[in-house]
Amino acid sequence: MDTVLKQLDTILAARKNADVDKSYVASLHQKGLNKILEKVGEECTETLIAAKDAEHSSDNKELIAETADLWFHSLVMLSHLGENADSVLAELARRFNISGLDEKASRKNS
Repeated sequence: MDTVLKQLDTILAARKNADVDKSYVASLHQKGLNKILEKVGEECTETLIAAKDAEHSSDNKELIAETADLWFHSLVMLSHLGENADSVLAELARRFNISGLDEKASRKNS
């Protein structure tokens, strides 16, 4: 599964400085972090609405599409700040074998 994330990281890095007239990703980077965060927030809201709608439906197609948009824009945000999916995957891997309650409590103490 992380092969897709690696491919996407590569594409996002290549498009970060591409022609803004030909690349949506480049246009987001040119507009700056606030625009990227706006898109993340927008996609987050759309994902939440799709999840709520999916609760009363047997079709999760819209939920999957909105989650993909949210992940994509989150990766653009990470790219803008010099990070990538590997950073998030490493953090998730670090949390293996740690109780979710213990992990959350450790963040409060730092």
